[in-house]
Amino acid sequence: MAKEQSKIATDEEINRAAEAIVRARYPIALTGAGMSVESGIPPFRGPGGLWTKYGEPPMNKFQLFMEDPKKAWEERGATRNDELFKPLQVAKPNPGHHALVELEQIGVVKFVITQNVDDLHRQAGQKALAEIHGNWKLIRCLDCVSRFKSEEVSLKELPPKCPQCGGLLKGDTVSFGEPIPVDMLRLCEVHSSKADLVIVAGTSATVYPAAGFALEVKERGGVMVEVNLYESEITRLCDISLRGGSAVVLPRLSKAIATHRRATLS
Repeated sequence: MAKEQSKIATDEEINRAAEAIVRARYPIALTGAGMSVESGIPPFRGPGGLWTKYGEPPMNKFQLFMEDPKKAWEERGATRNDELFKPLQVAKPNPGHHALVELEQIGVVKFVITQNVDDLHRQAGQKALAEIHGNWKLIRCLDCVSRFKSEEVSLKELPPKCPQCGGLLKGDTVSFGEPIPVDMLRLCEVHSSKADLVIVAGTSATVYPAAGFALEVKERGGVMVEVNLYESEITRLCDISLRGGSAVVLPRLSKAIATHRRATLS
C-alpha cells in the first residue's frame, strides 16, 4: 500500500521551525535518498528502485573486491555507463540542495551529513559536508583515504595504485561489508557532538551509522526538525515535522530563517 502524504507544511509550521533554527547555536543537517529522488535519481529499494529492478548487490561486495581487486575494476569499467549510472550522470541539484548552501553561506547550518553518493551537494556548492557513504565520482585509497577525481586516476594497470602512498584504490562509494571511512566518521562525530539542532531531510534516519549522529543530537536534548513527504520511523521523535519534499520545503524554510535573522539582528 502506497504511503499517503500528509498535508503540506503550513507557514506557521515553517516559521516555528525557522525560529528554532535561528535560536540554535550549532544546527546541522542529515540528508538522504528523498533529496536524490527529487533530482530524478531513483531510490535503491522499493517500487521503481534500482535494486528492485536490477537486483541487490551482494552483501559481501567489499570482501569480493579485496579478494580480486583486478576483476572488480574490470567489472566496474564494463558497467560504468549502463542504465544504473545514467540518472547519476544527468541529475542536477534541486532547490533543496541550494537552500542548504544558502543556509551555510549565511552561517546558520554549520555542517551537512549526507547518505547520498550522487555528488549533488558538492555541485550545489556545499563546503561543510561529509558524504558518509562516499561519492560516485571519486576514487579513494584504502590505505591513506586520499580521494581523487576519476579522470585523475590512470587505469592502464589494474588495480590502480594510489599516487600518494601506493595503496590500493577503490571507488569511493561504500560497498556492502565495507567500513565507513575513518575520516568521514570523525568529521560526523566532531560536528554532531557540537550540534544542538538537526534538520533531517529526505530520510527516515534508520540507516546506521548516519542515523546515529542525528539521534545523538536528540538524545542530548537537542531539537530535531524533520522535512519529509511522509511520516517516517522518526516522526514521533521529532520536535517539528514539516511535510513536503525537500525541494519545496527547504527553500521556504531558508527564506523564513533569513526573515527571522533580520528581525533578530535589527
